[in-house]
Amino acid sequence: MDEVFGAINDPSRRHLLDQLFERDGQTLGELCAHLPDMTRYGVMNHLRVLEEAGLVTTQKVGRSKFHYLNPVPMKLIQDRWISRFAEPRVGAITGVKARSETGGRDMDKPLHVYKTYINATPAEVWQAITDPDHTVQYYYGTRVESDWQVGSTINYRYPDGRLASDGEILAIDEPKRLEMTFRPLWDEELEQEGAVREIWSLEEVNGMVELAIEMYDIGPRTLEDFKEGLPYIVAGLKTLVETGRSLPSPN
Repeated sequence: MDEVFGAINDPSRRHLLDQLFERDGQTLGELCAHLPDMTRYGVMNHLRVLEEAGLVTTQKVGRSKFHYLNPVPMKLIQDRWISRFAEPRVGAITGVKARSETGGRDMDKPLHVYKTYINATPAEVWQAITDPDHTVQYYYGTRVESDWQVGSTINYRYPDGRLASDGEILAIDEPKRLEMTFRPLWDEELEQEGAVREIWSLEEVNGMVELAIEMYDIGPRTLEDFKEGLPYIVAGLKTLVETGRSLPSPN
């Protein structure tokens, strides 16, 4: 958290975060244009500080490197400090239109990437992602259902038995990678936009797990909701695995 507070204690870095909030997935050249009085090297240094604090993640596609806003560290600060004085405000997790198959082609540039580090083993984090007794504690009260085979369905179900979402397992490599579609069923407008394609990847780094979630082909309305809802899920998963406790339920 000290790194996060230090990173945002600079107006230029806050400006870069604002620009990524307005339009995610920008290159270094595009971000330099937002700070015309600063050298390219200076912008690179600011981005390095933001990346080390976990507030920015990057994804290389060919020769290009894209930068993404990662709100998870801010959500963790909110849960630890702000939520002691105010109710947590988070949106509903949403899914959006995406391709259901890659057809063997190289993946497109993700439209948004979330990343966090969890003090656990890959097996423990994988269990939290795939075990319904775990998901009910952080995934907005829903239980995941799947046999975790390629081509099988993956559903999230409310306690009363109603489906919150459905989807399909596109690829799986336990406990490293899960690619799936996610179609929301709780909102007619979101349902009409179709299914989002998500990739959940786990990598062991210095005794911790780096969890990254990539999202593809996201519409503007659902992206706005997703940016509010997914940080709650990621922060809840991290808290549950590390402490065995759930976050307070969102409004």
